[in-house]
Amino acid sequence: MLVLVSPKNLSEAIEAIEGGADIIDVKNPAEGSLGANFPWVISEVAKLAKKHGKEVSATTGDMPYKPGTASLAALGAAVAGADYVKVGLYGIRNEFEARDIISGVVKAVKDYDESKKVVIAGYGDHYRINAISPLKLPEITAECGADVVMVDTAIKDGSSIFDHMSFEALQGFVSSARENGLLCAIAGNLGWGHLEVLKKLSPDIIGVRTIVCEKGRESQIKKELVRKLKMRI
Repeated sequence: MLVLVSPKNLSEAIEAIEGGADIIDVKNPAEGSLGANFPWVISEVAKLAKKHGKEVSATTGDMPYKPGTASLAALGAAVAGADYVKVGLYGIRNEFEARDIISGVVKAVKDYDESKKVVIAGYGDHYRINAISPLKLPEITAECGADVVMVDTAIKDGSSIFDHMSFEALQGFVSSARENGLLCAIAGNLGWGHLEVLKKLSPDIIGVRTIVCEKGRESQIKKELVRKLKMRI
């Protein structure tokens, strides 16, 4: 499993890099679960990370059903230097809307650079925000030409992905991703007590922030905690 760590600025990115994170995922927690950061922040983090041989991911926001907005944001993240462009299907209610927004994002990114990967993120607590179930996403994601399917939590209230999806459901999500030729990622307030279960699920990527911050999600990432997580994985 690759460890994706989500810094909000350059100083946190340095901590993540020095701690040994595999993928540096630029986000803005103040704007939500998959809150988008500024293009110049993505750019400066990308320049530094790539000097250290790290891939860079960037979130484009917890998106409403606005395919044009999502496509433009995705292109912006790609131009800024992200290798993985991640969109959260926050306001997406059904399969039609999912296909519409995913296909737009994929076209925007791949027309710019076919080598960049599109990450489609659903939410394990989808029922709390009236969004599409993440279990429906692997097939749609593959049909639309994206590369990675991810599950996270939408509402950051201290609950984890395991409070909203059973082991069996997550196992099905991982299996469906693989059957559809996708990489698979799991995030959502992952804690130290979840690591053994995550090893059994064996997604390609785990996404973290809180677990490697000194005092919760809004505090600072520390390289010692990133290093500890990498060792445990």
